[in-house]
Amino acid sequence: MSARAAAGQRGVALVLVMWVAVLLTVIASSFIVERRTEMLVVRNSLSMARAEAVADAGVQRAVFEMYRTDNAPEGWKRDGTLYDYSFDNVPVKVEIRDESAKIDVNTASDALLRGLFLSLGLADDEAARIVDAILDWRDADSFKRPNGAEEPEYKAAGLSYGPANAPFQAIEELQLVLGMRPELYRRVAPLITVFSRQPGINPQLASREVLLALPGMTSDVVDQYLVLREAARAQGLPLPPFPQAGSFATSYTMVATVRSEARLDDGTIFAREAVVLMRPTPRKVATYVAWRESTAGRDTQANPVSAAN
Repeated sequence: MSARAAAGQRGVALVLVMWVAVLLTVIASSFIVERRTEMLVVRNSLSMARAEAVADAGVQRAVFEMYRTDNAPEGWKRDGTLYDYSFDNVPVKVEIRDESAKIDVNTASDALLRGLFLSLGLADDEAARIVDAILDWRDADSFKRPNGAEEPEYKAAGLSYGPANAPFQAIEELQLVLGMRPELYRRVAPLITVFSRQPGINPQLASREVLLALPGMTSDVVDQYLVLREAARAQGLPLPPFPQAGSFATSYTMVATVRSEARLDDGTIFAREAVVLMRPTPRKVATYVAWRESTAGRDTQANPVSAAN
């Protein structure tokens, strides 16, 4: 073999070695990236699992607070106050709101439902159609109200279903009612419930939007009351009554919504929303009629109340 041929073979061998080295480098890099990705996934899963567990612990703390009978000033109230506390060195924000603060679409009167939709800016005729359609959905008969909708109206609208002729099982079911537009539902959803079973609302807990739904109510009257209510809350005094609510005023129920949000140092956030039915029995003190991850943001208070661990 000539020197030129030997040199050529050595060159080919060198090229092959270089290509093998490059290939091994690519394989190794891919393996490292894959392992790193798996580690990140595991780490994120662990963080999310920890945040979820801490948020769930916040719900349990809220249930404990709802059963307190000592009237301690540091006790948590069911009025939507935001409480800050720490569990396992993780900060948690918890709020409890009695369901009597909302309008029950199964038990509210025609007038209260009509006031709700009028307060959202609907014209009289559209509000009448929505209210009658809701009443036709929840009642047991198939008789159409003057502005309502029964099965023929749903078929005429091209829908494959008709009214349930039964109480709403969840507020989301309201989206199926004929005439309920998505943007209207998004506005009304925070103001309604199916759990209070009250014909009216608790004005001491209700939001401004809910109070404005009271028939004949004006924004000036509501705003004046809210100033008095918040002043009493800030001073730790009993919340004042709202005589203008009249027959639509109700009191606390045995059902409350708890929202608990945990935030880890790495930025992981998990929020749990639970609707809790309180029971007067030591064997089963609470039933969770709703248990879901909360994805909706909330308006945090400027000065949330700090709670002991």
